[in-house]
Amino acid sequence: MVFKGTITDAPDFDPSADAEVLYNAMKGIGSDKDAILDLVTSRSNAQRQEIIAAYKCNFGKDLIDDLKYELTGKFERLIVSLMRTPAYHDAKEINDALKGAGTNEKCLIEILASRNNKQIHDMVAAYKDVYGRDMEEDVIADTSGHFKKMLVVLLQGTRDESGVVDADLVGQDAQDLYDAGEAQWGTDEAKFIMILGNRSVVHLRMVFDAYEKIAETSIENSIKNELSGDFERLMLAVVQCVRSVPMFFAKCLYKSMKGLGTADNTLIRIMISRSEIDMLDIRECFRLSYEKSLYNMIMDDTSGDYKRTLLNLCGGDDDLAGEFFPEAAQIAYKMWETSSMTKVQLRPTVRPAPNFDPSADAQALRKAMKGFGTDEDAIIDIVARRSNAQRQEIRQAFKSLLGRDLIKDLKSELSKNLERLIIGLMLTPAEFDAKMMRKAMEGAGTDEHALIEILVTRSNEEICAMNIAYQHAYKKSLEEAVQSDTSGHFCRILVSLLQGAREEGPADLERANADAEELAKSCNADSDEMEMKFMSILCTRSFPHLRKVFQEFVRYTNKDIEQIIKKEMSGDVKNAYYAIVCSVKNQPSYFADRLYKAMKGLGTDDRALIRIMVSRCEIDLFNIRKEFKETHDVSLHEFIQGDTSGDYRKTLLVLCGGED
Repeated sequence: MVFKGTITDAPDFDPSADAEVLYNAMKGIGSDKDAILDLVTSRSNAQRQEIIAAYKCNFGKDLIDDLKYELTGKFERLIVSLMRTPAYHDAKEINDALKGAGTNEKCLIEILASRNNKQIHDMVAAYKDVYGRDMEEDVIADTSGHFKKMLVVLLQGTRDESGVVDADLVGQDAQDLYDAGEAQWGTDEAKFIMILGNRSVVHLRMVFDAYEKIAETSIENSIKNELSGDFERLMLAVVQCVRSVPMFFAKCLYKSMKGLGTADNTLIRIMISRSEIDMLDIRECFRLSYEKSLYNMIMDDTSGDYKRTLLNLCGGDDDLAGEFFPEAAQIAYKMWETSSMTKVQLRPTVRPAPNFDPSADAQALRKAMKGFGTDEDAIIDIVARRSNAQRQEIRQAFKSLLGRDLIKDLKSELSKNLERLIIGLMLTPAEFDAKMMRKAMEGAGTDEHALIEILVTRSNEEICAMNIAYQHAYKKSLEEAVQSDTSGHFCRILVSLLQGAREEGPADLERANADAEELAKSCNADSDEMEMKFMSILCTRSFPHLRKVFQEFVRYTNKDIEQIIKKEMSGDVKNAYYAIVCSVKNQPSYFADRLYKAMKGLGTDDRALIRIMVSRCEIDLFNIRKEFKETHDVSLHEFIQGDTSGDYRKTLLVLCGGED
């Protein structure tokens, strides 16, 4: 087995000498924190246990008690946790997750989804030893439903670890999972629990591949569609750990540090528990996924002795190497392979209203706007709960029955963001897109991100309809407007996309291979030639075809296409190509990221928020919600709730369609 940890046994180890160093570091007034952290992080866990025993023999004192007394805050938590054995550390984390008013479900999920049988058995025994209670009983008392059942299954530590795979059983399990979820109304959760909780990792990887062929979607997408809440998050964590434990932890580490504030308990727990197992692999996966080394993320997000200790556990800065790892290339290749096989079932949050009566709705809207004051609730209730096609019928009925223009009346009665949102919903998708393109280009600056987002994510039909709507509304072609507002290669990319001539249909494997080879060769050419070659392929080929191209590109270069774009390109050109790649990989995830950026930090980009909520609510906003929750550990509903207010918020939440 190849060693993948960053902490190893120290050579020429002398536990008594180390015990004396630590004793002297804590003697007298103040403590020598540098001596403590340097020594503790350069010894393996087994060696630390010997130091604890030597400390008690030599000085008659408990080392952990002394460390708790001398150190404070996060640094104390980190050092003291390093001194515990892995089993006792996990047991304490589970106890902390269960005690008190609320339960820390994230901690339970992370530990129980990622540990092997021996680690689980040792942890359960340690829990009994320290707390005198049965871990299973405590978990049962503190959780409920299918989430509880799956935790109990995982707590048995009985997953098959033989490595033997029965090909017939692989096919049967894949079919059983499909029959338990996608193939029926409602979900047979027990089947998911039995298979995902007991089968071996090697077996499950083959089951997931077979499942994709049957269901034409990944097991992850089915779980997102069929399950919910903590149970959904636990099952996704199990699947992620089956696919790649280091990638699972890379994602957990990123979530613990991104945004405002740091989830220090998660950061400490993972850095300690993986430092002697697979920290090198986690670092590689982290850099592959986030274009930044784990070392640099810790450097930016923490401080003082706490930071120094974490960096010692991390063991090195991968950004200095500047190169892509072979293991990361394998992960990227597999990811594109999965993406190319997956057929995502897109789910809206707004559907046509039953028993629809356009005349009654038109009369109700008029009543809501007549006289003194406006009944915003009535307007929101009608407009946000009808499909766009139904809204167009209401517009027509309003004019036929009342001789008035509904959009003009709404503009005069509403204001600010609520007005923009309601008007956006009343326009046809083509009119709305045309208006959004216009807004992105009017005034002093250009909103290049908006131009990219619209043109990259719309179908040929939608782009052609938008071009017609723009010409009709502004008496100028959209292409001319884009050409007068942008320049250079970025302008050429947008004009290419504006043709609405992207190929449609499945991948041509032979041509995908040739395209990948062309892209790979262009990486060694000058930047102009490279950008033109990328445009000729990325702006014209169908999305299914591009998935195969990007998969084969990894084989030719040992690099992921995202890495090349970020490293070799810059500015709006880089952003445009990157958006295409993200959209090809997982369009709901791309929109989830755009929504997150629109609301995080100080201030809200309301135009982006309105644009995405309006344009996606009848297409894939449910999928976007699921990606948002998985990536950012907070629901879209919660984010909107905290970032907006009043009737504007109320309307956005109706479009959002629910809490995850």
